[in-house]
Amino acid sequence: MNQPYLIGITGGSGSGKTHIVRRLQDQFSTKEVCLVTQDNYYKDKTRQPLDELGIENFDLPESIDNERFFKDLTSLKNGKAVELNEYTFNNPASVPKLLRFEPAPIIIVEGIMIFYFEKIKKLFDLSVFIDAKEAVKLERRIKRDATERGYDINDVLYRYEKHVTPVYEKYLAPIKEEMDIIIPNNDNFDKALQVLTSHFQQILSGKRAASSN
Repeated sequence: MNQPYLIGITGGSGSGKTHIVRRLQDQFSTKEVCLVTQDNYYKDKTRQPLDELGIENFDLPESIDNERFFKDLTSLKNGKAVELNEYTFNNPASVPKLLRFEPAPIIIVEGIMIFYFEKIKKLFDLSVFIDAKEAVKLERRIKRDATERGYDINDVLYRYEKHVTPVYEKYLAPIKEEMDIIIPNNDNFDKALQVLTSHFQQILSGKRAASSN
């Protein structure tokens, strides 16, 4: 079976993972590339681990429904479509959409904990780490959480100091050097995007050639 090529893209919160993968996805049709984000696999708010002040910590491995995540990625890799509800991070202004992921020759998987779970890690053919300076990541996090998710600025700063930074140092920083590709994303990633786009084009050409034989 000509299985899909899975690329995992990770990095600290605010490193720009989502922006990069969407730019990458825009270079191809939905029949060529499927994007799956780990953000839609968070457990319900009532099942989130709590910190010492009783505040939900969405940045820990335990926050993710890794069993459902693994099941859906395996289904996609085996050529089966997947449906699930969008995760809106409890923002009352957002109405969850029903998401449908169709199998494609290339599957991009994005998230902070995609390489933490060993059985999920083994699914990937290529690993990419998006890196950025701390000040840049914090600025992006404030903009995203305050604007898109409706969080209070004090809540955003608290979570960044107490949740985001410790998790990055414990789980993400140690694996950075293990990644196949590291992309700096402080202000511009155009060259890296060109490299990944060219790589994808080669993969798609190879899969088309294999299918015709």
